[in-house]
Amino acid sequence: MSIYLLKSRFQDLLRPLVHRLHARGITANQVTVAACAISVALGVLLSAAAQVSWLFVLLPLWLFVRMALNAIDGMLAREFGQQSALGGYLNETTDVIADAALYLPFAFVAPFGGLQIGLLIWLAALSELCGVLGQVHGKSRRYDGPAGKSDRALVFGGLGLWYAQAGSLPPWLEWVMWLVVVLIACTAVRRVRRGLQAA
Repeated sequence: MSIYLLKSRFQDLLRPLVHRLHARGITANQVTVAACAISVALGVLLSAAAQVSWLFVLLPLWLFVRMALNAIDGMLAREFGQQSALGGYLNETTDVIADAALYLPFAFVAPFGGLQIGLLIWLAALSELCGVLGQVHGKSRRYDGPAGKSDRALVFGGLGLWYAQAGSLPPWLEWVMWLVVVLIACTAVRRVRRGLQAA
């Protein structure tokens, strides 16, 4: 089960906005690059000011907007003939870059640490690579959970909101984060298996 399964309903809600953006000449690649740039800027800000807990309210707000932008760029590409090789590269690489930037601030927030968050970022990138390889060696890009991009956004958005409101996080969340690390590793394995089955 993954939040990704709700994507089609979310896209239906966004379709009127997508048509307006297209009418204004906005392209899929512009949306993709803008979403990545803002994600990196926010990640740098929160990493530099990790002890200013109220700033982390920006994280769940931006993660929701970013999820919408990710859907919008795909809809612009598919529904208005903007698909391209460059767009494919941008779509995958900017997602990994943005994820890393938005997870990084938690390396500076107790009870988490640099090793734990660093491992999580590495595994998240690996899981996305395994998803892309499903398209290379199988039939389609794999989005299997249980800890895909949307699922991770829910976790980190929740943590950001909690930290912003409480000013600190309880020690037991360190073990929850290790569970998330394990789930991301399982996601990578599952994407490989499902990709092989499809092939």
